[in-house]
Amino acid sequence: MPQIYNMCRQMTYRDRQILQIALPSIVSNITVPLLGLVDVTIVGHLGAPAYIGAIAVGGMLFNIICWIFSFLRMGTSGMTSQAYGKRDLPEVVRLLIHSVGIGLVVGLCFIVLQVPVRHLAFLLVHPTEEVRELTTIYFHICIWGVPAMLGLYGLSGWFIGMQNSRIPMLIAITQNVVNIVASLCLVFLCGMKVEGVATGTVIAQYAGFVMGLLLWWRYYGRLKKYYPTATGIWERSALVRFFTVNRDIFLRTLCLVSVTLFFTSAGASQGEIVLAVNTLLMQFFMLFSFVMDGFAYAGEALSGRFIGACNRDAFMDTLHRLFVWGGIMTALFTLVYALGGTGILSLLTNEPEVIAASDAYFYWALAIPVAGITAFIWDSIFIGATATRGMLISMAIAAACFFGLYYLLRPVLGNHALWLAFITYLFMRGAVQTVLSRGVIRRAFAIDN
Repeated sequence: MPQIYNMCRQMTYRDRQILQIALPSIVSNITVPLLGLVDVTIVGHLGAPAYIGAIAVGGMLFNIICWIFSFLRMGTSGMTSQAYGKRDLPEVVRLLIHSVGIGLVVGLCFIVLQVPVRHLAFLLVHPTEEVRELTTIYFHICIWGVPAMLGLYGLSGWFIGMQNSRIPMLIAITQNVVNIVASLCLVFLCGMKVEGVATGTVIAQYAGFVMGLLLWWRYYGRLKKYYPTATGIWERSALVRFFTVNRDIFLRTLCLVSVTLFFTSAGASQGEIVLAVNTLLMQFFMLFSFVMDGFAYAGEALSGRFIGACNRDAFMDTLHRLFVWGGIMTALFTLVYALGGTGILSLLTNEPEVIAASDAYFYWALAIPVAGITAFIWDSIFIGATATRGMLISMAIAAACFFGLYYLLRPVLGNHALWLAFITYLFMRGAVQTVLSRGVIRRAFAIDN
């Protein structure tokens, strides 16, 4: 206790700024997988494994949509934080309209094109006939929630850019509560099955979106006086910048998704035990990313704000403190994984064969925090600086290293080649960004903000 007290006393003002954004964001990140977990838990009590399979396949399809269109959050966060730092309130409002409006339009396109989208999805995933039928029901209901989901991406990115991560946290918690209540009522009171779970998810998504709009009106309604004219909304230079930033993030995300999906596919091709081991060990990466993404959101918001305000000293102090916190989290997670790894695996599965097989690969999980920390920090800085081309370049090089290393070493190392390629991929993202960072920072403060 005395050590914790002394550490708190030694925190700088910048540390407190970081934690005020990071901690609520971490809570939000942890609640995100609960939406899918609740669905799986409910259908797991319906008496047929096919229901679980339908939720798993359907959930994966919507996760891919979430990944691909995450640029609506990241791009909005960086550009909004810069406009906030400049005190350019008309631009702040215009960015909100662009991000939420585009999210809604894209969501409506998914509704209109839901049949061909479903056919395309089943070309990538080949479930059994029973699972396919149930997934189809789940998909065609959940697709109606995509406009709310993507619109909320824009809102969340905007709130974070405005240095406010508490509202996204409250929305995420509310969505989970609504999802639990609605799904339980529809399934166990109304007698619905997979369609009840899907409808509960859609209700939760719209509840979150509406709540976001109401909270915006409650806390930022005064900004309505800066609402641009019809001509101002479609100003060419603003739209070009918006789509350029988000295009780079979109392409970067495609690289990320290709690596993630290939990692699962390559594990599956080596048998059920290897697939299970890889899936379990990947949870160590997911847990680390939930926490580090919270600090990354803080980095996006603060770095963009200080770039917009032309405050290089505050920017560099933020960068330094982010790496300090990253070092602390890396040491903490590595220690926890080293001391409690077997216990953590036992919580995830009670299959002794899988736990025993994981011993041969466990040291790769220990390398995840060390290999990945730099990429998390630099991603946040590059987003805040809207240096999205650098993010795309680093991700493309890292992905090329991943595939090249795996195919080169697979005949010799087997599944170890897959893990070595993944760890190298994490490391290369941060390494390339480190090389590019000096130019990114110089350009960020060389321009007339």
